[in-house]
Amino acid sequence: MAAMSDTTRNRTFPHGNDNDDATAPPSPSPPETVYYEGCPGCAMERKKENNTGTPYKEFFYVGVTTLASALPISSLFPFLYFMIQDMHVAKNEQDIGVYAGLLGASYMIGRCFASLFWGVVADRIGRKPIIAFSMFSVVIFNTLFGLSVKYWMAIATRMLLGSMNGMLAPIKAYSVEVCRPEHHALGLSVVSTGWGIGLVVGPAIGGYLAQPAKQYPNLFSENSIFGRFPYLLPCLFISLIAFAVLISCIWLPVCGIPTDTIPYAFPFPLIALPV
Repeated sequence: MAAMSDTTRNRTFPHGNDNDDATAPPSPSPPETVYYEGCPGCAMERKKENNTGTPYKEFFYVGVTTLASALPISSLFPFLYFMIQDMHVAKNEQDIGVYAGLLGASYMIGRCFASLFWGVVADRIGRKPIIAFSMFSVVIFNTLFGLSVKYWMAIATRMLLGSMNGMLAPIKAYSVEVCRPEHHALGLSVVSTGWGIGLVVGPAIGGYLAQPAKQYPNLFSENSIFGRFPYLLPCLFISLIAFAVLISCIWLPVCGIPTDTIPYAFPFPLIALPV
């Protein structure tokens, strides 16, 4: 047994010829990146390849757009109790909380049913159209909410606002697509920061600007439009911010598929398109 172990330990194994390394085929080089003219995604990839720094301008667009989208979410909470009270929908004061809770939750109910759809659409036609359409929906439906005098109208406008404002998922994807991999975490942090600021500033706008004829009688008359619609001013102020962001979307850098492949038969044929 000892002799066998010594034999095994002292056994020599043949090595390959030293010329094998010289005759081995070279390892394949990585494929060269090809950019196509008229492709917005190719233009963005070329820009990221040439610019290694932090894309501050793109992140600024992301932060401002997220802020404008988050403002209407919580802006109604300071005056929600008084709004339900003025609508005379509750039979007694104890029921105001029930109606206020339903109205406050209607935005997220609409978003719950529509967010997946907007994510699919954003993958088909790109992020920028969805971001612009979301800002447009804030301008329209948030203003209509301020004009609501009936409870059903307030519920409908808030639910439509939540279902049409499907920007949260596309803006996160957009914040990653406009920067290099080492800045992905920073891009997502910009989205979270803009979202948090919007949830803080929104209630402040609602509290300071609601019922302006009562809070600021020297500036607003009871016979003015803001006296007839006491909750229009905060909603209109937020809608103007969203309108400014909507205009700025013209200069928003484009990411995604080529512009000549964007389908215009919106929205149903998009579901059948290949990813």
